[in-house]
Formats: sequence, structure tokens, C-alpha cells
Amino acid sequence: MDGRKRTVQIKFRVTEAERDLILEKMKLIPTNNMAAYLRKIAIDGYIVQIDHSDIKAMTAEIQKIGVNVNQIARRVNATRNAYKEDIEEIKGVLAEIWRLQRLSLLKAL
Repeated sequence: MDGRKRTVQIKFRVTEAERDLILEKMKLIPTNNMAAYLRKIAIDGYIVQIDHSDIKAMTAEIQKIGVNVNQIARRVNATRNAYKEDIEEIKGVLAEIWRLQRLSLLKAL
């Protein structure tokens, strides 16, 4: 291939919007050589993966609280009494949410 150092060609298709986005990002470098830009990104670029498990756990706890509060509200409306056990249960779940929140913040540092 004419003494070229790069003899393997890789092709892929993009939408017009994706191409426009690539061109906009190329301006940040700045470069006009799309092949060089795409090669550099493909070889030296990196992928960021975010662990959302702590947020999912916190969401599950908040959903539990919502269910518990609804059950307690129904019981209070029916009996006109609030039980100490119900309040303690809500406090315990809230403490778990705060624990998860602190853990999430520590991971972010």
C-alpha cells in the first residue's frame, strides 16, 4: 500500500448528528484530520464507568420508607393512634439512608 505504515483500514458508520458532534469535538483539539483524531481517541481515549449501586440502595430504602409511612398513615387514620414501634421503625430506616448517604459521599472523594 504505497509504503504506508498503517495498512489496515477500519470503517464505521455514524449519523449526521454524530458526525457533527465529532467535528465539534475536533475543534476543541484543534485538528482538521479526522483520521488522526479518531485514531487518537480510539487508542488513548478512556471510558468512564460510574458505580450507581449506592444510589440504587438509597433509592430502595427511600421507597421502603414511603411504603412504611403510607401504612402508618392508614393505621393512624383508622385508629387515631400513632404507635411507638412505627416511629422507631421509621427512625431506623432513616438512619440507614443517612449511612448510605455518608458512604456515597465518601466514595465521591
